[in-house]
Amino acid sequence: MALNNNKTFFAPELFINNGVKDISFYQNAFGAAEQMRFTNDDGSIHVAELSIDGAIFHIHEITAKQYYFSPGKYNGSTVCIGLFVADVDKVMQTAIEAGATEINPAQDYDYGYRQGTIKDPFGHFWQIQKKI
Repeated sequence: MALNNNKTFFAPELFINNGVKDISFYQNAFGAAEQMRFTNDDGSIHVAELSIDGAIFHIHEITAKQYYFSPGKYNGSTVCIGLFVADVDKVMQTAIEAGATEINPAQDYDYGYRQGTIKDPFGHFWQIQKKI
């Protein structure tokens, strides 16, 4: 997929621990397509670019920079990735079957959204949602 450099968009970079070789969770849970990958000599992932229906994000191993860390370091995260989908319940179920942990089940909210929250196997929180 070619990037449109004339359009503004977010591309989150999700940090994982060093040594991870398998990120198939994202393909299995969300149908993500891998756009590119750079691996280390041991076959572990240095960085991978993935896309979910054109929405790009990156998976990156922890580097020597002190201000980046995986969610497991502090047993939490400062970010929850919002993923808008057509069928919240189906995506949540598929993600759970692929290895995610349900944090909050999908439900309708008074402010006009159906939302549910999962935690992926690497500790990243995803709010699966749609406007109703």
